[in-house]
Amino acid sequence: MNKPDDHPLPDVRLDEYGFFTDPQDWTHQRAERYARALGMGELTPTHWAVLEHVREHWLTHQAIQPAKLICRAVELEDDCVWRLFGGPLEMWKVAGLPYPGLEAYTYMENEEPPAG
Repeated sequence: MNKPDDHPLPDVRLDEYGFFTDPQDWTHQRAERYARALGMGELTPTHWAVLEHVREHWLTHQAIQPAKLICRAVELEDDCVWRLFGGPLEMWKVAGLPYPGLEAYTYMENEEPPAG
């Protein structure tokens, strides 16, 4: 991930999985650039509501919420993480948060959008 030609944020240190190594390096501008690099396009106020909730929760509690609870916390439909970001891992990366650990990574990687 740290090769210059495939690094979406050359001014930020990302780990081998594409997660920020220091969440304090996150800015709105970097989130916008990362979202574009991941194919999400421009971030909307709805994206920002999710990102800010996820960052605040993690920075305060060092805990990861299931995607459905994130959506409910910002008063969106249960599939908002998939609809807005493509999935929990992409949301986590754009939120500028560090590698969540193997167990959480595996959970987020395999979490399916709610049937609806």
